[in-house]
Amino acid sequence: MSSTGYWWLALGLGLVVAVVAVLLLHVFLMQVWRVERAADRVWMAGKQLAANTSTTWMLEATADELGKLIDEAGRHEQLLGAGSASTRSAP
Repeated sequence: MSSTGYWWLALGLGLVVAVVAVLLLHVFLMQVWRVERAADRVWMAGKQLAANTSTTWMLEATADELGKLIDEAGRHEQLLGAGSASTRSAP
């Protein structure tokens, strides 16, 4: 083979290597974008979770206040029940 043939062979092999490198870089870039999209979804889910659980520290105080409200409603029921019973027995 002549030196010109070797040059063409080297250029052809270089072109094949360059095409393979471009394809591999493209595959790598697609995977990076896929990971980036997945990371964005995880970030959004984390922000939603944080927003949904940001007030859980108040649950104990809310439960205490709800207990007080139930007690007060019970007292109202007793007063209203006693009043309506005396109204029924009056006539």
